[in-house]
Amino acid sequence: MQHDNENFQGVIGRTYRESRPHWPAPAAAPGGAPNVVFIVLDDVGFSDIGCYGSEIRTPRMDQLAAGGLRYSNFHVTAMCSPTRACLLTGRNAHAAGVGAIAEWSNGFPGYQGRMSRKTATAAEIFADHGYGTYAIGKWHLSSLDHYGVAGPHPHWPLGRGFSRWYGFLGGYVDHWNPDLHEDNHPIRLDPKPEGYHLSEDLVDHAIGQIRDHLTTAKGRPFFTYLAFGAAHWPHHVPEEYIRRYAGRYDCGWDAIREERLARQKALGLVPQDTQLAPRNPGIEAWDQLPEGDRRVRARLQETYAAFMEHTDEQIGRVIDELARLGQLNNTAIVLLSDNGASGEGGQTGAVSIRKHMLTEKEDTAYGLEHLDTIGSAHSFPHYPMGWAQVSNTPLKWFKKNTHGGGIRAPLIVHWPDRIRARGEIRHQYHHVIDVLPTLLDAGGMQAPRSYRGVEQLPMHGISMAYTFDPVDGPDAPTRKTVQHFEIVGDRAIWHEGWKAVARHAKGDDFETDRWELYHLEEDFAEVHDLAAERPEHLKQLIALWWVEAEKYGVLPLDDRETERAFDWFRNNTPSRYDYLPGNSRADRLMVPAINERSWRLDAHLHVGDAATARGVVLACGNRFAGFTLYCDAGDVVFEYVYTEQTSYVLRARLPAGVHTVTVGLARRGAGGRFVLMLDGLEQAAVDVPKLWTTYGVTAGVTCGYANVPVSRDWTPPFECAPGLVERVSVEIEGAPARPVGAFAALMQEE
Repeated sequence: MQHDNENFQGVIGRTYRESRPHWPAPAAAPGGAPNVVFIVLDDVGFSDIGCYGSEIRTPRMDQLAAGGLRYSNFHVTAMCSPTRACLLTGRNAHAAGVGAIAEWSNGFPGYQGRMSRKTATAAEIFADHGYGTYAIGKWHLSSLDHYGVAGPHPHWPLGRGFSRWYGFLGGYVDHWNPDLHEDNHPIRLDPKPEGYHLSEDLVDHAIGQIRDHLTTAKGRPFFTYLAFGAAHWPHHVPEEYIRRYAGRYDCGWDAIREERLARQKALGLVPQDTQLAPRNPGIEAWDQLPEGDRRVRARLQETYAAFMEHTDEQIGRVIDELARLGQLNNTAIVLLSDNGASGEGGQTGAVSIRKHMLTEKEDTAYGLEHLDTIGSAHSFPHYPMGWAQVSNTPLKWFKKNTHGGGIRAPLIVHWPDRIRARGEIRHQYHHVIDVLPTLLDAGGMQAPRSYRGVEQLPMHGISMAYTFDPVDGPDAPTRKTVQHFEIVGDRAIWHEGWKAVARHAKGDDFETDRWELYHLEEDFAEVHDLAAERPEHLKQLIALWWVEAEKYGVLPLDDRETERAFDWFRNNTPSRYDYLPGNSRADRLMVPAINERSWRLDAHLHVGDAATARGVVLACGNRFAGFTLYCDAGDVVFEYVYTEQTSYVLRARLPAGVHTVTVGLARRGAGGRFVLMLDGLEQAAVDVPKLWTTYGVTAGVTCGYANVPVSRDWTPPFECAPGLVERVSVEIEGAPARPVGAFAALMQEE
C-alpha cells in the first residue's frame, strides 16, 4: 500500500456505505489536571521579594506565597539558559545540552546551546496530554546558528512544543524599545503605543492567549510559560515608580542587608543564628563612599526596586485575570528566579551599562548629571555589585558563581485546589530540575520514554509533591540526596546537607582550584569553611562531583567564555550582507560583523522628487550605539551613533535620479575615517577617534524603515518612500577580529 493507515481502526470498503470510519480520540489530560503557569524572573536575588525579606513592595507575589508555599532551600544553575533548560525538561542542564548560556556553545554534547531532542520539554509533554501551550517573553534557548530570519527554527518555542510565542530570543532586552518576535518571525512595533513598556505588553499577550484558549479549547487545561525580561539590566521603569523609592536607599547597602536578614529571621526563612556573608571583594563600605557616589548608587537601586514593583503589578494582572475567569484555584502557579543577582555592574554601576563596559567609563560627575534619566528610554542602567549582594542577602557572590549568591533562588508555588497549606515555608533542599517532575506527579501524568521516535533520558529531578501537605509535617526530611553544579569552571556539589564549592579563575589549572566545605544545615550563608577541619569529607565530595559530572555530561570542563562565541562568528560570518527594503529585522547578534575592520555600505536609490525622498535606508543598532543612512529634505545623511550623547554626521545633497550612495570606513587604530560618496564622488568625511563593537549594539538591522530609535533627527518607523530604495549591501574587509579588551569583556557578558 502507498498510503498511511497504520493507526486506522475502522473498516474500509469500496464505498462509504459498507465502510466504518474511525476518529482517533484527541489527547486528553487526566481528570482534575491543573492549568500550569511558570513565571520566571530574571537576575532576581534570593531576598528581593517582600515575602523573602525585602523592603521592595511586591504585594502580588506576596499574595501568591500567602496562598501557597515558599521554599527557602531551592536552587538553580547560576545562569539563565541552563536554568530554563532544567525547568522545561526536568533534566540537568549539561545533560540537556545547555551547560552555559546559549551563545557559549562549544561543539561538545553538554554545551550545544539548545535543548536535546532526548529531553522532551514541558510544552511537548503537556501538549501530548491535551494542554494548550503558550510561551511569552525571554527564550534564550536557541544556538546562534538558528537565529536567522529564514530559519530553520527547530529550537525556538514553536519547535519545542509551544503553539504560540511572543517575546525575544536573547539574554536581555530594551524594555522601552524592544526587538520582538511572534511565533517564528520578527515583528514591528508600529506604531508603538504611548507609554509602552515591554513587561506590560508581555502580560497583555499572556492574558490574550489564556482567553483565546478558554474560548476555543473548552475543557482542556493550558500551560503558560511567562518569562519576564525583568529584572535583568537594563532596569527600565516608569518614573512614577522610581519616585516611590526616593531616599529609601540613602542609608546604603550595608544597612539594607542587615534589615533584610532581620526580616528573614522574623519570617522564619533562615535560622536564627544565620550570619551575613562578608562583603564580596570589591564592594566598599557604604559610609566610606564620597557623597556624590552614594547619590548615584542609591538612585540606581531606587530604579531597580521600582522595576521589581512594576513587575509585581504585571504579575498581579495575571492573577486577577485567572480569578476573573474562574481558573485561579485550579492553576498551579510556579514563580522563581533563574539565578542570583548580577554583579556585572561592577563597583559603580552605570547609567548606560553598555557604554560603561565598552566605550567610555562613566564617572560620578556623569552619573550626577544624568541622574534623572536613569530608568528612562535614554538610559541603559545597571546597579553596582554592592546592591547585587543586597539582592542575594544573606549570601556571598553572584550570578555566574556556584556559591549561594549564584544558585539559591526564591520559589513560590500557589495551587489552592491541591495545596491546603497557606503561607507556609518549606526548607527541604530542592533544585529547578525537580519542578517539572512535581507537576507531572501531582497532575497524574508521566514523562514519555520515547518522544517522536527519540528515546528519552529519564527525568533527573524528583517530585516535590511530598512537601505540599506532608504527612510527616512541614519539616519532613528532604528526599533529595545529591545535586551537582558547574558554570564556566565554577563547581559545587551538595550531598545530604553538605556542600563543596570551588571558584575558578579563568585560565588556571582546574586541579589547583581551592575547594571549600560548608555544612548548609548549620551555615545557611556559607560563612564557615570547614575544609581544613574535614579534609577527608571534602575529598569524598570532590570525588562525587567528578562522578556526577561524567554521568551528566559536564565534561570537558571549559572556562572559556568569549572565545566560544568567537569560534562561531569566525566560522559563520559572511563578508557581504545584502538587504532589501521591508526585510524582516535581523537580530542584534546577526548584524554585520564590522568589529575592528574596514567596511563599505552601498545603497542603490531611485530618487523621483528629491524634496519628498524621505525615510530610513538602513538602520543598525539604536540610540546607544548604531548607525543609520537616511534621506530627508533633499539630503542623504549618514549618522554614526557612538553613544547616546555623541554622533558623527555626514550629509550631501541628493538630486533626482538613479544613484549609488556609498559610505566607507577606513580603520585607523581604535577609530577610523568615514567617507560619504555619491556615485563614486566624495561628498563629506569625518574622523572618528573610537568605534563601538557590534556586540555592544542592543538592536538589530532594518532596511527601508526603523524598528527602534537610532538618530535624534527622526522617529521610528520613518519608513522610506515607496520605490526609493532598491537594495543595500555591506561588505567587510578581512577576517573577523578576535575579541580583545573591551570587546572581549562585552562578549563575556553576552
